[in-house]
Amino acid sequence: MCTLVFAWQVFPDAPVVAAANRDEALDRPSTPPEVIEESPRVVAPRDEEAGGTWIGYNDAGVFVAITNRWNGREAERSGASNRASGEKRPASREPGGKRSRGLLVRDALGQSSAEEAARLVERELDERVYDGFNLVLADASAALFVEWDGETRRVRNFDPGVHVVVNVGADGDYAIPETRAEAGRAQADNAGTVANALQVEPGETSTGWLDRAADVIADHEYGVCVHQDRFGTRSSSLVEIGREGSRYRYADGPPCETDYRDVEGQV
Repeated sequence: MCTLVFAWQVFPDAPVVAAANRDEALDRPSTPPEVIEESPRVVAPRDEEAGGTWIGYNDAGVFVAITNRWNGREAERSGASNRASGEKRPASREPGGKRSRGLLVRDALGQSSAEEAARLVERELDERVYDGFNLVLADASAALFVEWDGETRRVRNFDPGVHVVVNVGADGDYAIPETRAEAGRAQADNAGTVANALQVEPGETSTGWLDRAADVIADHEYGVCVHQDRFGTRSSSLVEIGREGSRYRYADGPPCETDYRDVEGQV
């Protein structure tokens, strides 16, 4: 998944509201969202190749979503974080290959709070090998962002508001890799345009904002609905985690040409 836009602690009735496009190889198999765990009850789509997921939530109100991270260690980082750890990867690692990032998301969805999920992710990064990622963990009380470039991690808290996460970073704090400089700059520009378009309007409801977000991430003018020969936007998710219940709408295809449908068995 390459674009995530979410509003945290903006709407009184829904602390976490998110719209996300997943960009992936067109031939990689996946299953639409359903209940994939019972204790806690987790609703998420599933990557059939590795068994993990890229987005979901549980019955404790914990939301987790991930994007791949383009290697930006060669780029200068800008901006300061509220909470930055800066730990280096230890020399000793579990033998074997890298673990699927989707399995890490699935593990995080087994936790009872966003803070507990973040601590689990930090422990995992101390113990096992993962490719780079940008990871959002949020509930009614906290929203955290874990950036991992394969060597160094940074963990920070989001402030209340609307946030946009893409492969090169979030909210104007980007690491543009030299090897993908043109694409990275375009992605950063697109993220800024999306953020400007989705600032909350006076009197807007969570559902109204999410409907507007669905239009934005389906509109090719914003550059986040992707169509290439063997790669592109495979699906799109709309998630509202409310104080009185949650709603998940899913488009099993690019949102520019696929209708969103309510997911069955929601929690």
